[in-house]
Amino acid sequence: MIVLEITNASELVASKLGAFAEKLTPDFIDDSTVEDLVIKRMIENLANEGIKGQISSLKGLVIKDNQILIDDGFKVRKQKTF
Repeated sequence: MIVLEITNASELVASKLGAFAEKLTPDFIDDSTVEDLVIKRMIENLANEGIKGQISSLKGLVIKDNQILIDDGFKVRKQKTF
């Protein structure tokens, strides 16, 4: 299993749409938009290499000090099989 955490979603949205648009969008929209784009491109690239699998976008999962912590609001936001 591979876990990828995107920590600069707001900066990416600001660089693509501009700082004004970034200020108007809530952080959770920035995060989910960037995650959706990354998932789409990862699936395309992995499928081109012949890799099959599943990618899930999770909310409420934290990795800290080599431990996995699960918040009360944990949920699978999106799941794609390729």
